[in-house]
Amino acid sequence: MPLDTLKLPGVLGPDLGKELLLALDLAKAAGHEVVKFRTSGKLGIEMKPGDEPVTAADRAASEIIVQGIRGVFPNDAVISEEMEVDPDAMSAPRCWLVDPIDGTKDFIRGGDGFAVMIGLVRDGKPVLGVVHQPTIERTFFVSPGTGAFVAHAGSVTSLSVSIVGSATEARLVASASHRTPDIDRVKTELGIVDELNVGSVGIKLCLIAAGQRDLYVNPAARTKAWDTCAPEAILLASGGRLSDLFGDPIDYRGELAHRRGLVASNRWIHDEVIAKVGPLFAHYR
Repeated sequence: MPLDTLKLPGVLGPDLGKELLLALDLAKAAGHEVVKFRTSGKLGIEMKPGDEPVTAADRAASEIIVQGIRGVFPNDAVISEEMEVDPDAMSAPRCWLVDPIDGTKDFIRGGDGFAVMIGLVRDGKPVLGVVHQPTIERTFFVSPGTGAFVAHAGSVTSLSVSIVGSATEARLVASASHRTPDIDRVKTELGIVDELNVGSVGIKLCLIAAGQRDLYVNPAARTKAWDTCAPEAILLASGGRLSDLFGDPIDYRGELAHRRGLVASNRWIHDEVIAKVGPLFAHYR
């Protein structure tokens, strides 16, 4: 959708407006580029450490976004999954965190469960986020001070989490590519029967922000700051909550890796989930 549509009273807030419009533009441009790569079939797939795939599309999208940010905000730190990380970047007053294709395996398979993600951390807190699904032209974003929104099919709609108040009633969203038997342990402990599988971490959190899902539990230590920054900003602005498996907030000034797992929820069930699930994974403490 044209980004001019987003410049509506009540959507574009007074804080970080320039940054938001830039992130929306760059996410859309990068998304267009990765779809072109997939259509051409020339993905140039390689394997990174940890048996994770990376494609030429990942690198091209990263270059578009990083160069775009540096061209407008040259004093900001920028970290992308597909570039060498400056060890001092995480401690900068403002640090952009970029995942050019979140859900690369789904991208390679030809699915829609991947996203271009751009987030901004200010003083250690995620304050801005864009999660763009290019194949279906759906964009989740947060306008600081105004709220979280989704742009899709020519309209912009505000986001709000569900009011589900019991973990047993929660609609779980889990990984499509990295699902392990630990998820079955979580479901058994919480009494959950409803599960949806999605590739991108960012899309999972945005579905909770939109009230379409209620809970995401990731017991693994595979995710990093670029996986959570943008969608956490959106989730928080929608009324939700993200923590590690033990209820502690995510640290964006420490190391990149989230070594104590993740729990995202509509906030109403968060404490119950932590109390029941945390002991299952006490070895991560």
